[in-house]
Amino acid sequence: MTTSSRNRLGSILLLAGRIVLAAIFIVAAIEKMKPQPGMPWTLHSINLSLLMFSWVVDSYNMLPSSTVTLFSQILPPFELFLGIWLLSGIALRLSSLVSTLLMCMFVTALVSAVERNLGINCGCFGQGAQVAVKTELIRVSGLFLPLAVAVTIGAFLLHRKPPAVDAAAANSALPAGSEHA
Repeated sequence: MTTSSRNRLGSILLLAGRIVLAAIFIVAAIEKMKPQPGMPWTLHSINLSLLMFSWVVDSYNMLPSSTVTLFSQILPPFELFLGIWLLSGIALRLSSLVSTLLMCMFVTALVSAVERNLGINCGCFGQGAQVAVKTELIRVSGLFLPLAVAVTIGAFLLHRKPPAVDAAAANSALPAGSEHA
């Protein structure tokens, strides 16, 4: 396999990984912000859904009560922003690194809930999906986190700058009399 075809395959795999990872964040955000059945998409209904999501966040018993509502109001819009950012490819190294750190935060919360035997719904994809914390821990740590790490590594490898060529060193390697750099 030539270097060019390897780079092309790497770019295709990175794009596919970005799309899947972005979809995960976008779907998770929409599911958390989605209005309750029968309610229209309004700021009020989205705010109500985020307020209900705060109960899920609070059930993890990890944040002070004073920050639970703020965190639950910020996380889903941030997930939506992160998904769109990953799709855009702008500052891909940074967006992929942020996605990996966010996945690490989710794994930490899930491990904490499992270790403390909390019988809670993970809330990862909104209120509608009743998923046990252990099941979600397997999914996030076994699939989503490795995907985020792979996208981050790919972003750093494919977008690295070629090594700078030192003109003096390059000229010293040329035979005498051929220094036209």
